[in-house]
Amino acid sequence: MKQPYLFSLMLLLLVVGCQPAVTAVIPPPITPSPVPSITPSPVPSITPSPASSPPPPQPPTAVPTSTLTPTPTTTATPAQTPTATPVGPCANRILADDDLWAIVTQSYGLSRDYAPTDLVSLNDHLGNEVTLGYPIELRAMVVAPLVQMITDMQAAGLKPQVLSGYRSWSAQSIAYNKWASEFPGHVNIISAPPGYSEHQLGTTIDFGSPELPLYTGDPNLQFHTYFYKTNEGIWLLANAHRYGFTLSWPLETFELTGFYYEPWHYRYVGVEMATMLHEQGLSLTQFQLVNQPEPCVP
Repeated sequence: MKQPYLFSLMLLLLVVGCQPAVTAVIPPPITPSPVPSITPSPVPSITPSPASSPPPPQPPTAVPTSTLTPTPTTTATPAQTPTATPVGPCANRILADDDLWAIVTQSYGLSRDYAPTDLVSLNDHLGNEVTLGYPIELRAMVVAPLVQMITDMQAAGLKPQVLSGYRSWSAQSIAYNKWASEFPGHVNIISAPPGYSEHQLGTTIDFGSPELPLYTGDPNLQFHTYFYKTNEGIWLLANAHRYGFTLSWPLETFELTGFYYEPWHYRYVGVEMATMLHEQGLSLTQFQLVNQPEPCVP
């Protein structure tokens, strides 16, 4: 029994010994590339600069008074009109004939003795369809530009009316007292006291329009703020400056003038001045109070 076992064992050893030797292939070790070291750049240190010492106090510099009239681009600002000196009370104020820009407000008035020296009748130059037959006087220098403006308005299909011009101190007193008796609480809105009306200058006109009753419902009412809605009122606001006229009491000037909005009330100041005021959106009084000295003592 032991011989077959031994024989088999020997045979098995012989077979195993005849097999080719198997050599395990072991790959060479992989040496990792050295990782480059990154040295961070040093953060620059910011050294705050020492606070600068405040400059020594300087004496105050006078601030120039602002003007309401920036330099016009196309129309030169008219030269300032000199006023008579010394300045006295407004009750004694007499104007020179060439003073077209005299300040007249509820504060600065005229003497009861003042009247222009060159008054002429407008009725000799315009028909009754314009003056409605009222006897109207104006200074001679106003007539030609007014007639030209009326002619151009009529050529445009409009029907302008001239309802009043020069009013003396006495005539203004009569008008003021009339309104005071009818509207005692509102007279200063409707009429200026004598001596404080631009109409005494002889260069101021109240315009009318036959369209006004369409807006007021009253055919007898000649003056109303709705004049600005009429075609005549619209045309004058856009074009009157081209003939030398400016709207005296526009909206939002009551604090300066003491007069409420009167869209029918125009004053002749010359084409240069009227154009400058129109282009810069100023009223005459705004320009006067900044650029002209006090004319009299109220």
